[in-house]
Amino acid sequence: MSGGDDLPYRDDLPYRLIATDLDGTLLRPDRTVSARTRDALAAATAAGAAHIVVTGRTVPVARHILDDLGYEGLAVCGQGAQLYHAGEHRLLTSVTLDRQVALLALEKIEAEVGPLFLAAARDGLDGEVLFGEGYRMDHDGMSLVPFTELAELWSQPISKLYIQHAELGDDALADAARTAAGGLVGVTMAGTGLVELLPLGLTKATGLSLAARRLGMTADDAIAFGDMPNDIAMFGWAKHAVAMANAHQDLKAVADEITASNAEDGIAVVLERLFPAAAANS
Repeated sequence: MSGGDDLPYRDDLPYRLIATDLDGTLLRPDRTVSARTRDALAAATAAGAAHIVVTGRTVPVARHILDDLGYEGLAVCGQGAQLYHAGEHRLLTSVTLDRQVALLALEKIEAEVGPLFLAAARDGLDGEVLFGEGYRMDHDGMSLVPFTELAELWSQPISKLYIQHAELGDDALADAARTAAGGLVGVTMAGTGLVELLPLGLTKATGLSLAARRLGMTADDAIAFGDMPNDIAMFGWAKHAVAMANAHQDLKAVADEITASNAEDGIAVVLERLFPAAAANS
């Protein structure tokens, strides 16, 4: 899965840029990519399209997955905070969360909903994930470091904060955080137990537009695939937006099209229709 760097201009393709989320979209429930989806993407990139992975995972958490997939192109990571060249294992750009702004945001959110359970992703190629008492963390591919004092979060720059609540579900917590601190930080929900606080204005669309410019492309060239509310901004940016059948209802509401689930090769279903060679190879 090369990603399609340095492609010549093609004006006969339905889309020159294919943007895919990872979890719940490109990856099946067992976190693998099917042969059918691999073939469909390979056929599209062979025809001249570029494939860009756009994930909420930070680079240290996404890197092993991209390596396992043999992906060598640009990847937008950390909800748009990081632009990563997978083939070169190089971080090209990075945005971090301001400490004082983040502290004020946490103060405002806790004033509304009570104590939060916290985790944070450190910036950089090898940044660990810090997690506090009570935070329920998925250990998949993460280098985890516990913390006990809030000050420990700021010993190094961080890309984002994760918040959880003892009683509120993800949607309710995200709504409450947005109401209390939406003027200070970006708030998104990336998956079960993953309500995140980001630098204000940062979204997957931010990172994807930067990656597209590096490839000489624009939103009019792009088709995007996703499954969670953190994909909404990317859907708004791309010319055509495709939600998986397993997607969150908020994302389905803004999609141009709904395809099959990630377990049923939903990406391949669409690409085989758009790129005839993809269907011929399936």
